[in-house]
Amino acid sequence: MTNDRELVEELLPLPPATFHILLALMDEERHGYAIIQDVEARTQGVLRMSAGTLYRSIARMVEQGLIAEVTRRRPAADDPRRRYYRLTPFGVTVARAEMRRLSELVRLARARGLKPETT
Repeated sequence: MTNDRELVEELLPLPPATFHILLALMDEERHGYAIIQDVEARTQGVLRMSAGTLYRSIARMVEQGLIAEVTRRRPAADDPRRRYYRLTPFGVTVARAEMRRLSELVRLARARGLKPETT
């Protein structure tokens, strides 16, 4: 029987698209297009996620238990065809683990004298 820690470790490292989707859902439920917009805005246009990448990632993430479709619908003014997603507690745990992993990589690189490029 595997525990939560083992389940988390099996998912790491996360694909970049997965991590960005988790970040987009940290503060609120969102539909697919809103996730795409959030990722693009947060990365200042550096990452433009296609709808295909987004929805393949979402399907996998729902299966893995990282996110869940919101069954309670938004107000009637919203488009009923939109599907909203929310982060699960397991998704938060995995996002934190990925953040720790990335932070450790940056720490190791800095310890070796590596510095980011200046633009």
